[in-house]
Amino acid sequence: MPAAPQTTQNFVPIQEVRDGVIILKNGGMRAVVLATSLNFALKSADEQGAILLQFQNFLNSLDFSIQIFVQSKKLDIRPYVALLEDRYKEQTTELMKIQVREYIEFVRTFVESTNIMSKSFFVVVPYDPPIITGKNSPLGNILPGGKKTATAADMDAQFQEYRSQLEQRAAVVEQGLVRCGIRTAELGTEEVVELFYKLFNPGETEKPIQIT
Repeated sequence: MPAAPQTTQNFVPIQEVRDGVIILKNGGMRAVVLATSLNFALKSADEQGAILLQFQNFLNSLDFSIQIFVQSKKLDIRPYVALLEDRYKEQTTELMKIQVREYIEFVRTFVESTNIMSKSFFVVVPYDPPIITGKNSPLGNILPGGKKTATAADMDAQFQEYRSQLEQRAAVVEQGLVRCGIRTAELGTEEVVELFYKLFNPGETEKPIQIT
C-alpha cells in the first residue's frame, strides 16, 4: 500500500508556542528578539569604530549560539495610499486637492516601477533543556529517574524553570545589542505566531511588527 501523504505540519519543527517561547518537537526552546536597524554608513569613523568594538565584545561575551535572521519583503503601500485618499476627501480647496491627487499618483507610479523592500531583523536565542520527553508534547512527560510520569503542576514548574534560563539568555542578547545602539523587543506569543504565519504564507500583506 502507498504511504499516507504527509502534511506540511510534519515538516515544521515547532510543537507549540507558549508564553512567547517556541517549543520544538525535539524539546528545544527558542526566544525571538526583534531588533531595529542601524544606519552604519551615516556614522562618523569614530562612531563606526565604537559600534564595531561593542558588537565584537557582545559576540565574545556569549557562551551560547544565536541565529540572526533578516526578513525581506516587498513593502505594501496600499494602507498609505488609502490614508492619502482619506486626506484627499478632507481637503476644502481645489488647489490642495490637486496637489494631494498628484502626490498619490506619484507614489503609485514610483512603487510600480521600483521594488521597495522592507526589512525586519530578528535574533533567535536557543536553550536546549537537559531532559524533556513526552508522547504528545515535548513537555508532556518528564521522567525523573525513569520511575514516574510528572503531574501537570510538575510539568508547568519544569517549563517555568527552563523558560527562566531562556529569558536570562535573551536578556544578555538584548543588553548587548542596546550597547551597540540597537533597540530590541522580545516577541510574545501572538507576535511569534504572526511571524511564522507570514514566513509560511509570504503572499500575505499584513502590517509589520513594530517596536513601540
